[in-house]
Amino acid sequence: MSISDINVWLGITQNASEHGGLVDHMLGFVHWVMLALFIGWSIFLILAFFRFRSSKNPKADYHGVRGHASTHIEIGVVIVEAILLLGFAFPLWSRQADDYPTSPDTIKLRAMGEKFLWNFQYPGNDLMLSTWNPRAISQNNQTGRELNDPNGKDDFVNPGTLKLPVGRPVIVDVTSKDVIHNLALVPMRAAQDACPGVKSHMWFKPVKLGSWDIICGQLCGPGHAQMKAVLEVVSAKEYDEWSKEQSTNAAAKSAAPAPVASR
Repeated sequence: MSISDINVWLGITQNASEHGGLVDHMLGFVHWVMLALFIGWSIFLILAFFRFRSSKNPKADYHGVRGHASTHIEIGVVIVEAILLLGFAFPLWSRQADDYPTSPDTIKLRAMGEKFLWNFQYPGNDLMLSTWNPRAISQNNQTGRELNDPNGKDDFVNPGTLKLPVGRPVIVDVTSKDVIHNLALVPMRAAQDACPGVKSHMWFKPVKLGSWDIICGQLCGPGHAQMKAVLEVVSAKEYDEWSKEQSTNAAAKSAAPAPVASR
């Protein structure tokens, strides 16, 4: 039986990212510690109720506990929490915060949250995202991409579905056009706040095929519960074919002359 088995018993969503195993290991360790504390303190509480019941102790004792057992237990809990932070959480956070992938097969895209949906902008065949300008957001430009940027001519937007290839690292720029949202990708063990006017980042590497719900992890208004999207991880071949088709259509649409208004 592994440390992470308790996560399965608690019904936590299956991990689908490369770094998620470390997260689940730390989470399982925390759950076992919390279970031990729950059982230990429950036994202590039952014993205290039995030993210090009014029928056995009609007169109150105002001196309290004279031993140091509880102090030693509290110190032990603090030491365990320090180990969790210094030995597990900090190294994992440092890796995810600083060691962004730089390999040529890395997928870079942009996620734009709004009440109450997600739009995902992909870089197209040139693998270069357009620059982002929050003032450029309009009815025809949902993600605020700079339309005059040549890198964005073949960019395309996929509303409601984050489609990714398996086995390739992914960097997501996360932002919002109205209030604070949170892009919560539970099977990837990754989440990032989407703040208006701010471009934040997150990265992960999918290692399993599948389809899962994307939720908003910040209370953002009356439609918060319905702010859902789909995370779809497909084979690299299927993703490349889909991306190429979408990018070609976007480039053709961008190159087409604007319609002339009739008088």
